[in-house]
Amino acid sequence: MSAYDWDTHNRQAVAEGRQILERTTASLARSNQVAIETENTGTEILSELDSQREALLRTGQRLDNADDGLSSSNKIMRTMLRTAFYNKLILILIIFLEICILAGMIYMKFVK
Repeated sequence: MSAYDWDTHNRQAVAEGRQILERTTASLARSNQVAIETENTGTEILSELDSQREALLRTGQRLDNADDGLSSSNKIMRTMLRTAFYNKLILILIIFLEICILAGMIYMKFVK
């Protein structure tokens, strides 16, 4: 009986070891699948980040171009404002001279 118990005990131990090995193998397979999915997700994220980086660089270039355009427009507006101011100043001077000439003519007409 002792040999029979020993044989049964060994068979049970081997069966338990085989079950543990199968569970470990299944666990390793699941872990491997999770690692593959994680790697795929990481690759997709890196690809998306790369395209977002390129979009941000293009946006930065557009903003630089817009800034250059705004600076140029600002210079043009200042020049136009200065020109308009000088034109008004000259117009006021001309009107003042015309008033002086008219006053002088009226003075000369009534004084003589």
